[in-house]
Amino acid sequence: MTESTKLPSGQERVTSLEMRGITKRFPGVLASDRVDFDVRAGEVHALLGENGAGKSTLMKILYGLYRPDEGAILLNGKPVAISSPNDSINLGIGMIHQHFMLVPTLTVAENVALGLPSSRGALTDLDRVSKRILELANIYGLKIDPDAYIWQLSVGQQQRVEIIKALYRGAALLILDEPTAVLTPQEVDELFVIMRQMVKDGHALIFISHKLHEVVEISHRVTVLRDGRTIGTRPTAETTKQDLANWMVGREVGFAPERGKTKLGEVRLSLDRVHCGSDRGTPGLRGVSFEICSGEILGFAGVSGNGQRELAEAITGLRKVTSGRVYLEGQNITNLAPGEITDRMLSYIPEERMRDGMIKDFTVAENMVLREHHKQPYSRSGFLNLRNIASHADRLIQKFQVKTPSRDTYAKNLSGGNIQKVILARELSRNPRVILAAQPTRGLDIGATEYVREQLIEQRNQGAAVMLVSEDLDEILALSDRIAVIYEGQIMDIVPRENATPEKLGLLMAGVHPEDAAPVVQ
Repeated sequence: MTESTKLPSGQERVTSLEMRGITKRFPGVLASDRVDFDVRAGEVHALLGENGAGKSTLMKILYGLYRPDEGAILLNGKPVAISSPNDSINLGIGMIHQHFMLVPTLTVAENVALGLPSSRGALTDLDRVSKRILELANIYGLKIDPDAYIWQLSVGQQQRVEIIKALYRGAALLILDEPTAVLTPQEVDELFVIMRQMVKDGHALIFISHKLHEVVEISHRVTVLRDGRTIGTRPTAETTKQDLANWMVGREVGFAPERGKTKLGEVRLSLDRVHCGSDRGTPGLRGVSFEICSGEILGFAGVSGNGQRELAEAITGLRKVTSGRVYLEGQNITNLAPGEITDRMLSYIPEERMRDGMIKDFTVAENMVLREHHKQPYSRSGFLNLRNIASHADRLIQKFQVKTPSRDTYAKNLSGGNIQKVILARELSRNPRVILAAQPTRGLDIGATEYVREQLIEQRNQGAAVMLVSEDLDEILALSDRIAVIYEGQIMDIVPRENATPEKLGLLMAGVHPEDAAPVVQ
């Protein structure tokens, strides 16, 4: 790729990009404070930072979703103005969003052609589109069928469609925002093969990820942001995963809490051949059986959409079980009301924090007593005891290190990490017998993730039975005593942590038993 290579719009290919002194202010917040960042053709430049560090703001400015208050963007050494995503696309900049922008009922070719002019006027030219898709797929090893419907594709295949969409439009610089968040280990490996081929072909890639081992593996340089400022840039080869974590947070960070050994107690939660439906009208769970004992963490690994949400909702009474039984400490709780189940000392940390875990227009203090507000000492004879609620909230804010202006701050004004801390404070302060934690660190930065994991280990060590549902395989491996893999609503296997490897779990997550996998040809 050379500077003289032209895009369809007539713009030059991206061979270098610089963002100089980028400043962006929102009411009461300085989101970007004179940030410098650059990327060159033929490299992967990773952008790291905790939540709120300014990564998203910077990339939205580059992609034309925000306009900077100060600073300049230079493309191939020349200043450019980017006022919209259409401007960035015309300049050869593409973005692969964490949540795919695809229409499930359309084919791959139809999705790629959406929004583009046709050479046949009002008629589509999908045959030409399909031909170009196959050419791109062959160049980059994307392995995709232009005639396949999006709903028929795996998550990894859908991501390839997003990459093809960007390449089809002439993107020479790609922003990849958390591209591995919902992929199996094998799909991550395939993505990295594609990225390396793109780099070899002269593309410039910006890689945003919370998974530091992936950053170390795939990137050439790393830039760290903290509190809206550039902390620095280093060649990746000159740093380590631990260095990057400490650099991001500004202190020493521990990745995996010391689990130690605990003594297993009685069975606290068990499922016996549980079936339920999904929101799509298809089976959500198909004969799921397992048990969790006091003093252990049973981790559930799986690619998103394979029954994890249905499993959590079936246990907590939020989804009807059509057959089978759920037992809590030997008592049948199948299809009881959610309030009855939580009153039996089952605590639930939901996947959707703001939808299922909080009331955003309630204060921190009010959210902290949602489970117990109708009981003493928080109410009496139908009246709330505001003094006791306030003292309870102040105690939990201190104990769980919640960063909030006051207990009277509305939940909607807190960061994601502090919202999660409020939920943890409420659920764990009840001294639960069983804890169901669904995606407890999703979207959290390294500091908040470290804290949440330590709290779950502490509860396990105190004798709680912990059910951990996570799409982060590193988290599953770091916290679990046993690991169950769920695929299409069924338990593929339950393995002790010491017998689990990313490769073995990855095959199970793809619906393949390791003993059935084809041998590798040397």
